[in-house]
Amino acid sequence: MVYFSGKLLLKCFLMTYLTRIIDSELTAQLGSVGAVVLEGPKACGKTETARQHAESEVLLDIDTHAQAAVDVDPSLILQGATPRLIDEWQIMPKIWNHIRREIDDRATLGQFILTGSAVPSDDVTRHSGAGRLTRIRMRPMSLFETGHANGEISVAALLNQASVRSTDPGITVQQLSERIAVGGWPGNLDLSIEQQTRAVRSYLAEIQRVDVGRVDQTHRNPQKVGQLLKSLARNVATTTATATLSRDTSGAETPINEETTSSYLNALERLMVIEDQPAWSPNLRSRARLRLASKRHFVDPSLAVAALRATPSRLLEDLNLFGFLFESLVVRDFRIYAQASDAMVYHYRDSNDLEVDIVIEAADGRWAAFEVKLGQGKVDSAAANLNKLTEHIDTSNMTTLGVIVSNGLGYVRKDGIAVIPIGALGP
Repeated sequence: MVYFSGKLLLKCFLMTYLTRIIDSELTAQLGSVGAVVLEGPKACGKTETARQHAESEVLLDIDTHAQAAVDVDPSLILQGATPRLIDEWQIMPKIWNHIRREIDDRATLGQFILTGSAVPSDDVTRHSGAGRLTRIRMRPMSLFETGHANGEISVAALLNQASVRSTDPGITVQQLSERIAVGGWPGNLDLSIEQQTRAVRSYLAEIQRVDVGRVDQTHRNPQKVGQLLKSLARNVATTTATATLSRDTSGAETPINEETTSSYLNALERLMVIEDQPAWSPNLRSRARLRLASKRHFVDPSLAVAALRATPSRLLEDLNLFGFLFESLVVRDFRIYAQASDAMVYHYRDSNDLEVDIVIEAADGRWAAFEVKLGQGKVDSAAANLNKLTEHIDTSNMTTLGVIVSNGLGYVRKDGIAVIPIGALGP
C-alpha cells in the first residue's frame, strides 16, 4: 500500500505548477544562507513553491508522528536530503533553535526551507537566526503570475528610468472586477468565478472562527472579528486610525474597545491576512510635515470583497469602493514585483494634504511614484498631483512618475508622466 499525506494527495490533482516570481529569490537565498523561512498567508502557495526547491520534506501540520518526534528528538525530523522542507514549522516552534544548531554544525548553505502561515510570538525566535536564516515574504499571485497581465512594462525597468511603452493588454473593467473578487489564490484557479468567490469567503470565515484565536492561544469573539474585518474592508486603502475602526466595529450590544481592536489587528498581522502600507519618509524641500500613518490593506483585495460579501457585479455598481479595491490590487502586485528588485512599497502624505498612492524605493535610494486611477478621465489630475510632488521633495534619485489605470495603452505623456495599464505590469 502506498501512503499519501493530505498535501501530497492534493498535489496529484493540482494543475501543473505555475512559476512564481519569488522562485528566483528563493534560489538565490538558498545559495547564501543555511536556511530560508518562507512566510505568507495560508493558501498562497508556499508549500508547492518550496517543493520546487526541496529534495525532502516533513509536513508538521498533518504528520502527527513528526510532531511527536519533535518532542522526543527534534534532530530526527531534520535528517533527509537537502534542501529539506519543514512545512508549517511554527506548529512546533521549539524546532527553531534545533535548526539553528544544525546549520552551525553542518556549516553548509541551503540546508532547510521553513514555511509558515503565522508569525510566532517574539520569544519563540528570540535567539537570532542572523547569518544562518533569512526570511522571504510570499503573497497570493499577481496578475502577471496568473496570466492576466503581460508584463510588457517591468517594475525593475521603471526603477531604471526605462521608457514606458505597451500595447493594450485587453483586460476589461468587468474582468478586473472579477480579478479583485477572486484574488490570487493558486488553489482556486481552476474554479469558476462564483466558486472562487465562495472559496475566499470560506477562507475568511475560517480565519474569523478559528485562526485569529489560535495564533496566540487567546479567546477571540468570532462575531467581533467579523465586524472588524468588515470595517477594514470598508476602509481599505485609507489611513483610518485604530480608534476609528473600533468605533466603526462597535455595536449596541457588542462594544469593542480600542485595546481589543489593536489586539485583533495584531493577530491578523501575525496571520499575514492584513499588510499595511507604510508611509514614505523622503527629504523634503518644503516646510510641510510628513504624515506617518500607514494605509490599511488586506494581503489580497479578495479578502475585503469577501468580508463585505460582495460580488464582481456589485463592485461595478459601487465605483467608489471599486476604486479603493483597485488601488489595493495594484499595491498587492507592486509589492510582489518590487520585492524582486529589493525594493519596498510606500505611500506619501504630508501636512498640506498632498497624497501619492504608491512610492517604490529601492535599497540604493532610487524611487518611483505612482497614482492609481480606475478611469482614464482622471489621468490629468493624477499627473498634476505627481508633478506637485516634485516641488516638495528631493528628486535626485527619482526614476519614474506614472499613473496606473485599468486598461488602455502604455505611453509617456508630453509632461513626462507615464500612463500604465495594470495588465501591462510585471516584475
